[in-house]
Order: sequence, then structure tokens, then C-alpha cells
Amino acid sequence: MNSHHPFVSERHEGKPWFEWCVCVCVIVATALAAFGYTMAATVVLAVAAIGSGVLRLALRERSPWKIRSVPFDACCGIGFGVALLALYLSILLLNH
Repeated sequence: MNSHHPFVSERHEGKPWFEWCVCVCVIVATALAAFGYTMAATVVLAVAAIGSGVLRLALRERSPWKIRSVPFDACCGIGFGVALLALYLSILLLNH
């Protein structure tokens, strides 16, 4: 039996205050979308995603936002934000 247990601890992942800030961004975006401000909601989510990705890339191991590796986190955050904005703009262009 292998006595090596993988290290799993939320202490070494993200910072709760930053995760709550992202949660507040999602709640604000949800409220904006519910009131019909879909562009503002999309921008709030995209800025939060891109901001967390850039923060992870810039601060590396000192970042308050950690999920997996630095390249994975940065790619997912920045990629999601850019893709979300591109999708919203493409829908706007299709409607006009």
C-alpha cells in the first residue's frame, strides 16, 4: 500500500476574499441580466474572468486565484472573458 497521499488543501489554493469578490461579480451580473442589461452583465463577467486570468499570470504563485497551474488558470480566465465578449458581439452583429 502506498503511504504517499496527494496534497489536497484549500489553504494552498485560492484566497476566500478573492473568491467572494468573484462571487459578488457573478451576482451583480445576474442582477443586471435580470433587469435587461445584458451588455453590462456580459462586460462584468468578462472583466472578472480576464482580470482573474491576468492576475494569476502576473502574480503566479502569490495569486489569490488558484485552480490548477498558472498557464491553465490564465488561459481559462482570459480565454473565457475574450470568448464571452466575442460571442456577445457576434450575437449583436447577427441581430443588426
